[in-house]
Amino acid sequence: MIEARGLSKRYGDVVAVDDVSFSIGKGEVVGFLGPNGAGKTTTMRMLTGFLPPTEGTAVIAGHDIFEQAIDARRSVGYLPETPPLYPEMTCRSYLTYVAKIKDVPRARRHGAVDQAIERCGLEDVHRRVISTLSKGFRQRVGIAQAILGDPPVLILDEPTVGLDPLQIREIRSLIAGLAAPGKGESQQTVVLSTHILAEVEAICRRVILISDGRKQVDAPITELTSGGRSLEEIFTQATLRDASADLDLEGDG
Repeated sequence: MIEARGLSKRYGDVVAVDDVSFSIGKGEVVGFLGPNGAGKTTTMRMLTGFLPPTEGTAVIAGHDIFEQAIDARRSVGYLPETPPLYPEMTCRSYLTYVAKIKDVPRARRHGAVDQAIERCGLEDVHRRVISTLSKGFRQRVGIAQAILGDPPVLILDEPTVGLDPLQIREIRSLIAGLAAPGKGESQQTVVLSTHILAEVEAICRRVILISDGRKQVDAPITELTSGGRSLEEIFTQATLRDASADLDLEGDG
């Protein structure tokens, strides 16, 4: 579903992302980790087509981000850290607007909005104005706009930031369900960026970790923690420049 090939991004002399490559298969839920300034958001923006790479390319659901840019973008549902919501609109009217932007066919539009509302647990609030919703429900609306049109790939940037423990639990359950759908629902590949390591352990089976713009770790969580180390310890070691060179954490990923 996702294949990054030598992605790099430079701003003058500053290297934000340096030769990052990885592959993610259908139905995988992958935790995309790294300290602040590591290049996570830049990498995600390159994958979604919001930012062109300086070097390298990526293939999303079989579409090259350069050669088939429109098809690649249509294959991705993106939730940035701050959901792109219009607070004066109702939940349903906003999702209908998003469906139009995504070119969901008119005949399928109403059904697509209904499905997104149902999958994200918005049935009781879909006619309410977004500004009146709790932060947890606004995050649900953000995820709903990402899954509209059934894109095969979802990229979620800090989807539970600022939520209370109950809301976090609900959003985690929602994300896990996207990769393990019920009957008649589409299965999505999910890339989840977060600083909450417990969230990664609860949802993801695999970790990709970058530091200083370079990939440091790419392996299943069970493999990384099999020797008794915690994910927190692995994160700390991998993000220390002096220690990372001595680690042997690279999986087959």
